[in-house]
Amino acid sequence: MDLDIAYANSDFIPNGADYPKKWKKLAANHRATHKILRLDQDYGEESANRYDFFLPEDAPKGVMIFVHGGYWMAFGRKDFSHLAAGALAQGWAVAMPSYTLAPNARISQITTEVATAIDVIAREVPGPILLAGHSAGGHLVARMNCTDVPLACANRVQHILSISPVGDLRPLMQTSMNETLQLDAAEAAAESPTLNPKTRGVTTTVWVGANERPAFLDQAQALAMAWDEADLVIAPDRHHFDVIDDLIAPDSSMIIRLVSP
Repeated sequence: MDLDIAYANSDFIPNGADYPKKWKKLAANHRATHKILRLDQDYGEESANRYDFFLPEDAPKGVMIFVHGGYWMAFGRKDFSHLAAGALAQGWAVAMPSYTLAPNARISQITTEVATAIDVIAREVPGPILLAGHSAGGHLVARMNCTDVPLACANRVQHILSISPVGDLRPLMQTSMNETLQLDAAEAAAESPTLNPKTRGVTTTVWVGANERPAFLDQAQALAMAWDEADLVIAPDRHHFDVIDDLIAPDSSMIIRLVSP
């Protein structure tokens, strides 16, 4: 069975192909106008192992780390800088890491890189850590709740916001994307948070747009049902590309839920 259509997003969103250009422009404007930031910080040895760091005007309450999506094979931190705005306005520092993209890294390596980035970023700011990620990033932050992923700062993680995640990677083996991802059955199962009952018990919110593809709604529901610590939010009138817009507004229900103890 060919599942390419099931996991296609742009083709089913009005003007879907225009979103990456829009994100890049908004992100560049945020970096140009935000006053306190440190760009291109190292967290590892690979060329993509860099993060951008944004600070609020006052002492931060903690740090929110956003992990970008793109099916593990597209985009980077500088495409989504504008999504730091909501948490910054709430008094949190925000860090955005990049990671090595497939096919130059398998998903298992990407998971390890993200965990390393979180541990390095955790040294920058004391206090609680919030993890948020979208699509592939939603998968990656969910993986941080799994005990098989080494994470030195795990006891500081207060909330995981997994937005439009793919929690079960096995269907992706039946898509043309797997020519790039190179998933086999063992890795697909091991890297699927939905299939992993050994969790750290971190409060997790699985957030998905009501207008997303049925496969993403199914994936979100399955992850939320798999973990006792997870809740599901289906955002009205949101699709896969605009569901992340609520990270920009400090008074959005997404941000309020993320930053609340």
